[in-house]
Amino acid sequence: MANKLTLAILGPGGVGGLLAGLLSRAGHQVICLSGEDTATHLRTQGVRLRSARFGDFTAPVAADTELRVPVDAVLITVKHTALDAALARVPSAALGDALLVPFLNGVEHPAALRARYGPQAVAPSVIRVESTRIAAGVIEHASPFAEIDLTGDQVPRPRLDALARALTEAGPTTRILPDETAALWAKMAFLAPFALLTTRHALPLGEARTRHRADLTALVEETAAVSRACGAPDDPAAALARYDAFPPATRSSMQRDAEAGRPLELDAIGGALLRAADLHGVPVPVATRLVGELREAGY
Repeated sequence: MANKLTLAILGPGGVGGLLAGLLSRAGHQVICLSGEDTATHLRTQGVRLRSARFGDFTAPVAADTELRVPVDAVLITVKHTALDAALARVPSAALGDALLVPFLNGVEHPAALRARYGPQAVAPSVIRVESTRIAAGVIEHASPFAEIDLTGDQVPRPRLDALARALTEAGPTTRILPDETAALWAKMAFLAPFALLTTRHALPLGEARTRHRADLTALVEETAAVSRACGAPDDPAAALARYDAFPPATRSSMQRDAEAGRPLELDAIGGALLRAADLHGVPVPVATRLVGELREAGY
């Protein structure tokens, strides 16, 4: 990878649109992959970003419905519920030797992507940001942070270094972690209790952590035990402290999807947690109950 990269963004929504705008502004060639209407809009109007941290600006991008040209990397920024359909936009032959960098919730997608595209192509990564697509090509970045952890146990380190350098220079604080299992489970261990509890009770975090404290504590401990069994670090006390430090009105993305009537990442988060627990013989009664209640509710 040279100093300036050619990068495809699969799913230019809240996260993808933010990265597309920042990377384009930094001088990289950006190709957004989306449906025809969105692609047409982006080709003519670009990506408009509103951000207290990165400023308000419009950045030009290319756009298409399918990857047709060589790129250095494809950043996957769709939700897990849209992944299968979105991957039709990235044919294996078109990907070539490019990196595939999924910013997806859950822990099971790396194996599926490697089976489809090859082991050295996939660099599972994590992004911490609050960014929302409020209209076609219009992105509102609300959080004072945008942090990325790049991983890829089977990816040559120089390729990760080049991508990390490009992302850091574009704006997001980016680091390379040596253990992808630890990185993915670190996010899962925080996200699963938060998502399951707030969605099940339709409450913001402040009320959920007060009214359902016993369940939150149990969820944190259960998820930490599964993380530990999978070979990743666990720190339930630190997780609880993070929940307590968040603003009371904070809602999980799964909760927001439920309120909007969108498909939930319940299987990618809750289902994956239960499957890992079953694989390692870890009892998770509270997580099992909440996932079951959400499924019974039609999610």
